[in-house]
Amino acid sequence: MTERSSAHDPLFGPNDPSPEPASLAVEIAASRRILDETAGLNIHDHSAMLHAAVSLNLRLRGVLAALDKERGGEGS
Repeated sequence: MTERSSAHDPLFGPNDPSPEPASLAVEIAASRRILDETAGLNIHDHSAMLHAAVSLNLRLRGVLAALDKERGGEGS
């Protein structure tokens, strides 16, 4: 678990375990769905942008984990 301070709580810490990814095809499909869902959001809506950023961060982590798994575990 990463250290927490009152000034900063990380979205994802370097020691946090990564969830087991789905197949690359499923991860890509989920990423496309999130992109479609967030494309029309109001860029001036802080809550919407925060939700979009977190959702896309998680999806990108899933895609990269699926790629690493498909390639035999290489990556970070």
